[in-house]
Amino acid sequence: MTTDDEAETFLMQDLSALDFSQFRPMPFEFEKKEAQVNMRVPRSLLDSVKDRAKAHGVPYTRYIRMLMERDLASK
Repeated sequence: MTTDDEAETFLMQDLSALDFSQFRPMPFEFEKKEAQVNMRVPRSLLDSVKDRAKAHGVPYTRYIRMLMERDLASK
C-alpha cells in the first residue's frame, strides 16, 4: 500500500477470511541510531550484499545491520 487511503480501504473490509500465511514478520526499529560505521570492502562483496538486500526488499545498509543483530542475538 502506498497511500493512507489504500490502507484505510483495506482495513474497512471484513478480514476474518484473510490468509495470513502470505504475511512475513516486519521488525520495527525503535532504538536511536547514534553511531556510524565506515569500512572498506571488496566491490564484489558489496555488490553481493546489495543483491541479497534487494531480494529481501530492504536497503543494503539495513540488511547489514540485520545481519549484525542476528549474529549477536545467536550467541
